Amino acid sequence: MNRTRTWEPKVSAVVPMRNEEKYIARCLAALVAQDYPAELLEILVVDGMSDDQSAEVVSEWAKQYPNIRLLVNEKRQTPAGLNVGILAAQGEVIARIDAHCEIEPDYISQCVRYLEQTGADNVGGLMRPVGDTYWGQAIALSTSTPFGVGDSRFHYSEKEQFVDTVYMGAFRRDVFDRIGLFDESLVRNQDYELNYRLRAAGGRIFCTPAIKSRYHPRPSLRALWQQYFQYGFWKSRVIRLHPSSTRWRHLAAPMFVLAAAGSALLACVYPGSHGGLGNHGGLPLLAGTLGAYGAVSLGFSALLASRHGWKYLLGLPVTFAIIHISWGLGFWWGWIRFGLRGGREEVKPNLAGLGDL
Repeated sequence: MNRTRTWEPKVSAVVPMRNEEKYIARCLAALVAQDYPAELLEILVVDGMSDDQSAEVVSEWAKQYPNIRLLVNEKRQTPAGLNVGILAAQGEVIARIDAHCEIEPDYISQCVRYLEQTGADNVGGLMRPVGDTYWGQAIALSTSTPFGVGDSRFHYSEKEQFVDTVYMGAFRRDVFDRIGLFDESLVRNQDYELNYRLRAAGGRIFCTPAIKSRYHPRPSLRALWQQYFQYGFWKSRVIRLHPSSTRWRHLAAPMFVLAAAGSALLACVYPGSHGGLGNHGGLPLLAGTLGAYGAVSLGFSALLASRHGWKYLLGLPVTFAIIHISWGLGFWWGWIRFGLRGGREEVKPNLAGLGDL
């Protein structure tokens, strides 16, 4: 695409943050290093009442860089923080930035260029995870494949295209005047839900690998489980709100969990012919379900390990399983919880690690 930029709007980078003292300095360093004119870039860090030194770190940066402002999000959840930032923003373009990521020096200028040249309402790039530990690296690999995360193209596609959602995103300011702000009832999946409303209103979303950033995924298996359980839980809420937003990737893990649980229950009640692995009953069905999943998982793990290092061969099946099982269980638990109250239940979130996507 032509790199000429004739439109130079003021850009507001909104960074929701909670307990991110490990990452926020790197995030801010990348923002102040942008090749976009500093007088046209304001950086709004919205702190969700952090329990660590995150706010103090930002305050120190703000003393040196006058375009950095620290705002307070008393509700402590990501969508509320985004809304605080958007309402305070002065820019024609709102760039949603993760505290867990580091953007490339031309990130903002590329966002502006693609907004101008495509006419899109929201543009974004790929989520390029970079692990800081062995498990973080295995998680990064497993979330960069269709088997791990489905057909969500911003995870792996190198093709420029219009899509249903993007990672983070840079929006024209008038988008929020047209469709409203982020839904604060959603602790997770608020980005996808807003992008769905944008598309339903006739807006367009463009993804390009030219908009580059690096994301630091969860460093442990426990944190990965919690993250994807929450993703599945809140995805059930989004589907109840907007049934037509459903994609096959949203249901693949829940269907696998349901099939495995159903066949396991059947195996307990009726294991098979003469109590063994006969041609009928639950045990053959359970073995077939788990066997098919395991074969595919091992196949993708071997392919990734051959490209990135055989040390990941044993770790990748574990991370794949955690992503799929936790998402599936979270989805069904959310479906039950929200269903019992007709989708109106106010759910108090676990606030651990809610500073990013």
